[in-house]
Amino acid sequence: MASMESGQPYEYARRELVEPDWRRFPGWADVSEADWGNAQWQRVNCVKNVNQMRKVLGDRVSDAFYDDLAKDGEQRATMSMLLPPQMLNTIAPTLDSTAAGSWTDAYYADPIRRYMLPVYSDRRADWPSHPFATRDSLHEHDMWVAEGLTHRYPTKVLAELLSTCPQYCGHCTRMDLVGNSTPTIDKLKLKLKPTVRYDAMIEYLEANPGVRDVVVSGGDVANVPWKNLENFLGRLLDIDSIRDIRLATKALMGLPQHWLQDDVVEGMGRIASTARERGVNLAIHTHVNHVQSVTPTVARAARAMLDAGVRDVRNQGVLMRGVNDTPEALLDLCFALQGEANILPYYFYMCDMIPNSEHWRTSVGQAQDLQTAIMGYLPGYATPRIICDVPFVGKRWVHQLGRYDDERGISYWTKNYRTSIEKDDVDALTREYPYYDPIDTLPEAGQKWWREQHAPETVAAEGDLAAARSRAANT
Repeated sequence: MASMESGQPYEYARRELVEPDWRRFPGWADVSEADWGNAQWQRVNCVKNVNQMRKVLGDRVSDAFYDDLAKDGEQRATMSMLLPPQMLNTIAPTLDSTAAGSWTDAYYADPIRRYMLPVYSDRRADWPSHPFATRDSLHEHDMWVAEGLTHRYPTKVLAELLSTCPQYCGHCTRMDLVGNSTPTIDKLKLKLKPTVRYDAMIEYLEANPGVRDVVVSGGDVANVPWKNLENFLGRLLDIDSIRDIRLATKALMGLPQHWLQDDVVEGMGRIASTARERGVNLAIHTHVNHVQSVTPTVARAARAMLDAGVRDVRNQGVLMRGVNDTPEALLDLCFALQGEANILPYYFYMCDMIPNSEHWRTSVGQAQDLQTAIMGYLPGYATPRIICDVPFVGKRWVHQLGRYDDERGISYWTKNYRTSIEKDDVDALTREYPYYDPIDTLPEAGQKWWREQHAPETVAAEGDLAAARSRAANT
């Protein structure tokens, strides 16, 4: 009799987590395990430019790749290069020193390279940016009620404690504020001193008891000195109305050595103990996009946080073309997270409409198909929701749209609450809010319509797309 599993669209097989051997890279051939496991060594040896990348990889990749990388930094990148060794080590993880001839091809094809180390040839030549792309695509800055404090949902706020991360992702939705300026993007800056900014946040939360949930982010909280972060979290826990606190850190994956440091583990234990005493749910949200990133060190960091008393470690990934846009890629990642690393698959966001991101974005229709394809394999509590974060609306499961013009790639959404900038907007709850698919994914008739409305070469030439957005709003 045939196995019940034969012929399934996805075949599950448990896979042991593996830490790639960093010594396969010429620049790290002599790095000891002690150094590799040291958070400070990881920070000091982050790769920040093409020359440093060349020192790590040597001539294992071609000069053409380095030129491609440099050209992107000069003409397209919205985030500066910053990769901790831990993260860089998960690119092309199976290559060894005898495979020199295949390194360039492997590097170009690698899914983690595609989103953490973008090159110019990755970007679309016709529509590198959507005509409606904006630097602050979710309008978080417009909803600041204090510097860095976004009040977007009725009961929830986002507290951006700082504007730096241990690693910079090209698809970052906060590329308007986070990271260093690039040749194409002059970043906004937080103006207040951290202590003044934190005080203003706490004062707002004390004065608004309707807020019960605080996402503490940035940037990445791993870049906040621990004593400062512990102090801020302690102040949050002193506010009776706060019932949920979530710490946002991609560094749990990109720099897990940070979360394994004694002072951090011990400090998290103190915060978790206080949270339990006061009935507050304390969780960590990380950001893993591909199964290659889930290594034994990442699993140890997650376990350390859970053992310290954190209620959950959850994953909020981003759905991206060429990275994780297949059922197999999503399920492989989710099984590794949930089954091997004690990290709960939670959300996959569709990549937001920031400049120069069209090669990463997927259509709403594809996201709906992927949501359907992954159902039934994972436990229900560990089956992630694929989310469209609609400007001025917020997070919506991809099947929640009101209507969908799939020829022109325009979906229409409604909402059931007002943001902090819509208190007096009587139409906020009945208005339809549009979201736009990548133009290259549309049928020819839809692409033709967009070409007639907005010439691609004009959009590609405009750095922050403000003029293109203005034209689009008038058509």
